[in-house]
Amino acid sequence: MFKKILVANRGEIALRIQRACRELGVRAVMVYSEADRDAKYVKLAEEAVCIGPAASALSYLNMPAIISAAEVTDAEAIHPGYGFLSENADFAERVERSGFQFIGPTPESIRIMGDKVSAKQAMIKAGVPCVPGSEGELPDDPAQVRRIAKSIGYPVIIKAAGGGGGRGMRVVHTEAALINAVAMTKSEAGAAFNNPAVYLEKFLQNPRHIEIQILADKYKNAVYLGERDCSMQRRHQKVIEEAPAPGILRKLIDRVGDRCVAACKRIGYRGAGTFEFLYEDGEFYFIEMNTRVQVEHPVTELTTGIDIVKTQIMVAAGEKLPFSQRQIQIRGHAIECRLNAEDAFKCIPSPGRITMWHPPGGPGVRVDSHIYTNYFVPPNYDSMIGKIIVHGDTREQALARMRTALGETVIEGIHSNLALHRELMVDAKFMEGGANIHYLESWLADHAR
Repeated sequence: MFKKILVANRGEIALRIQRACRELGVRAVMVYSEADRDAKYVKLAEEAVCIGPAASALSYLNMPAIISAAEVTDAEAIHPGYGFLSENADFAERVERSGFQFIGPTPESIRIMGDKVSAKQAMIKAGVPCVPGSEGELPDDPAQVRRIAKSIGYPVIIKAAGGGGGRGMRVVHTEAALINAVAMTKSEAGAAFNNPAVYLEKFLQNPRHIEIQILADKYKNAVYLGERDCSMQRRHQKVIEEAPAPGILRKLIDRVGDRCVAACKRIGYRGAGTFEFLYEDGEFYFIEMNTRVQVEHPVTELTTGIDIVKTQIMVAAGEKLPFSQRQIQIRGHAIECRLNAEDAFKCIPSPGRITMWHPPGGPGVRVDSHIYTNYFVPPNYDSMIGKIIVHGDTREQALARMRTALGETVIEGIHSNLALHRELMVDAKFMEGGANIHYLESWLADHAR
């Protein structure tokens, strides 16, 4: 096991990793920007290093600064968390070339799965079901592009090969709009991801977003930890997640999970990862793999009893997975609500000072958050300020516990999306289970009228 790990992130995930290190008896070095000087995990740190000003490009995305921080503190490994540099193959390579262990997949795995075209090709070879679409990057010839789209059938969705986080996508309903939409998406992809390559897929009309969590070690042992339903999203950003997914047969999950494990073994995957699927009419369609820990990992931890972050660290240190597929059992139901510093219904960011923070408690309630009373939410980063997660024996009990937890929660001084979550927990469609990925945006549009 490592003696010291540098945590190259901020916010609630930085605190989450710090806590996992403490449980493992590992010293955690926290890095921070000038805007995060007063963050809870910095105050609690045994060692902390300022890596630059508030701007992400000058701090959390500054590879030389992060690696220098690891060097001056004698860290042995770097945990990237999620976001920022967590899925950057060049960063993983530079970390390992500098003599540190990257707590995540190999640079090669990140490159394969980070490019949506190569990821899809790898999944097809492994027998993972994929959305019908182009076999690779779209050609420059407009006539060929039209032929590909016609063979798939409209509507189609254009996706950036290097995209992620809901960016670099455009839906096209008619052939007349196709070529212009492809050109615009290519231009946007080049500017956003430094990769103008795009591809086409069939646009599914009313799918759910289901994902499979996996863990793998360097000895080609791999397991899946069940599934999560992440369909409650706005602009492709998840708002509520739950596990297991309501109304999907366990044999279907097991079949797809086995194929995900086979894919991991095929590409020599190491660490935590998530296979994301669209699910419609009883069929799963692979869309992408996230080669990192997910924001929503706690719902899987609560339903399996497995600490995903600690396991990430253990396998990065060269240990074997401490469990087999047969030992993994799904118990009860868990729900996570993301707390954002934003207007509950207009979703406008609301940075500022928190004058009162009272988190909920009680049986089956977990709060992952770095905020505290008098904490200043900086305007420089994502608006998420924490997560409330509950676990119950049944989905009904989990819903009841979440309603109670949200009712107890107090956030004052800034706007938050607490009111949104409170309303969704009593929404008939959400309570029924199985809402599709368009439901929340439609719901918000109705409430805006």
